[in-house]
Amino acid sequence: MAHPIETLMRTTMENLKDMIDVDTVVGSPVQTGDGLTVVPVSQVSFGFVAGGGEYALSGTPVPLEVTDDPLPFAGGTGAGVNVRPVAFLIVGNGQVRLLPAQNNTSVDRLIEMIPQIFDDVKSLLPGKKEHQLPPA
Repeated sequence: MAHPIETLMRTTMENLKDMIDVDTVVGSPVQTGDGLTVVPVSQVSFGFVAGGGEYALSGTPVPLEVTDDPLPFAGGTGAGVNVRPVAFLIVGNGQVRLLPAQNNTSVDRLIEMIPQIFDDVKSLLPGKKEHQLPPA
């Protein structure tokens, strides 16, 4: 016979497993009207705790070896789940882009803009010469 704490833990973990699957982290793709596919990406974190104890009816603990009667058990479990959207993967028009759900800093925005800035600077340079490495 399983100990009552094992049963509590197993039940809680099975419920967590039912709530959290791969579709929670990488969501189902959504087709937009203009032919783009948007895939939500989330961060999932969870915590789990279980505890309990056996108590003698007389108030004095009695080791299990002394008696064949199972001691009364008191216990409990708890869990918490946090799902936070992180980004959206956008596929279409020959491109794949990762759009953050939140721009936390201006550095994030600057990093996103680097390809566009590079193209703008490149177009301002006279003549579109290809850079060549000097001979070795």
